[in-house]
Parts: sequence; C-alpha cells; structure tokens
Amino acid sequence: MDTRLKYQEIIKKILIENAEYRASIPDCYDSQVLFDDERGRYLVLDIGWDKDSYLHTTPIHIDLIGNKVWIQYDDTEEGVANDLLAAGIPKNDIVLGFRNPRVREYTGFATK
Repeated sequence: MDTRLKYQEIIKKILIENAEYRASIPDCYDSQVLFDDERGRYLVLDIGWDKDSYLHTTPIHIDLIGNKVWIQYDDTEEGVANDLLAAGIPKNDIVLGFRNPRVREYTGFATK
C-alpha cells in the first residue's frame, strides 16, 4: 500500500476514535470528523451549546503534506502524536506543526 494512503487510513481511524471518545463525555457538544483526502486535511470538530455558551472548536487538526503527517493543532490530553506512533507512523514522518520551527529539531520528530 502507498505510504500516503496508509497514513490517510491511520489518521482517519485515530480521529474517529478520538471523536467517539469525546462524544462519550457527558456535555452538550457534538464531536464530528472531517476528512478531505484530496487535499490531505483531517479535523475533529466540537460544536454545540451549553446554556448560553456556543462552542465551535477544532481540538485536532492534521494535514498530510507530501508523505509527512503534520499535526497542526492538538488539544488532547495524551497527544495525538503518541497515537500516530503506536499505529506505526515513524517519528521522522511526523511534524509537530504547532511547534515553532526553531524548536522542532529538539522534539525528536521531523522538522519539515
């Protein structure tokens, strides 16, 4: 299987699991997954009302750029990078895009 297709499937599986977990939390928010394979964009979206407060946030945003997995935003407790590693994506193919480019070399993950 092509690396990019393999990574797409892994990302989708992890995001679905995260959205299902978030949906199991007893709050007023709906967790959705959004996949754009053509452009390589993958999101978990939390949306909903809690009394008078409206929430519309993206706790996980991942882009596939070339054959690299770019974590653009991660608001999970354990870190989605750990899930990607456990699923078989090597550190040198994961970029912590939310980290300043000057400090990425110290993370142990890919820099670009």
